[in-house]
Amino acid sequence: MKYNIRGENIEVTGAIRDYVEKKIGKLARYFDTPPSSDVNVNLSVYNDEQRIEVTIPMPNLLLRAEEQHLDLYAAIDLVVAKLERQIRKYKTKVNRKFRQEGSPKHIFAELEKEAEEEYEKEESDEVEIVRKKQFDLKPMDSEEAVLQMDMLGHAFYVFTDAVSGTTSVVYRRKDGKYGLIEPNS
Repeated sequence: MKYNIRGENIEVTGAIRDYVEKKIGKLARYFDTPPSSDVNVNLSVYNDEQRIEVTIPMPNLLLRAEEQHLDLYAAIDLVVAKLERQIRKYKTKVNRKFRQEGSPKHIFAELEKEAEEEYEKEESDEVEIVRKKQFDLKPMDSEEAVLQMDMLGHAFYVFTDAVSGTTSVVYRRKDGKYGLIEPNS
């Protein structure tokens, strides 16, 4: 795997780079073929909290996890554990789907034996939609959408962008700032 490691408010030393590559490199055993694009790792420090964000783009999947901890090395360990859980969960769902359809497709290599155990454990983790809402999307700009979201007390808000006419989403990030999701044109 190739790595793109950057730091915000922190210098990425050789020791940190080696530790990140060693820990995330262990995930390579789960892949039949390594990711074709770079593994993006963003290390940052805010208010004595060490934070790591990892994104691994795959052909049919985007693995992404973030963790924060007082100790950077502990945060790295936590984010790798979170990525492993995501891989296991995805592998279980893929195996379940293709077992039902009868055509096996292998995206990850090593999890064949564990998939059946995970299936039984995750029976309670089934996705269940408990509420469905329908509403009209009103044309507005992103600032108005943020105001609407705050007034409603929601963590995100779906709206039609008044300029482009596309459906967009504003959301509140963990750091208290806002994000905007827009479709590609």
